[in-house]
Amino acid sequence: MKNKKKREYQSSELVKSFARIYGFEDKLIAFEIKDFLEDYLDESLFNEIRSVNLEKGNIIIKIDSPLLKHDFKMRKSFYLKKFQDKFGAEKFSDLQIL
Repeated sequence: MKNKKKREYQSSELVKSFARIYGFEDKLIAFEIKDFLEDYLDESLFNEIRSVNLEKGNIIIKIDSPLLKHDFKMRKSFYLKKFQDKFGAEKFSDLQIL
């Protein structure tokens, strides 16, 4: 049985339009990426991710665990491709792991 997430974001067209007008579109996408990672990773691994941001087409993921950070760096192209497939290739050009 799947646990209920702490937050559920329903991105209606109105919310997306509001975000686009006020410049929060990148933040909405960053929340969607973080939700994707929460579903994709084990809970203990997900808890090591400090933040996910999107700046000028670059996904920036800050990770506390050195081991998970190294794994993300080794599989950088894999994760970038996953994000591009799920959210659109035109939105992301690079993935940075900090």
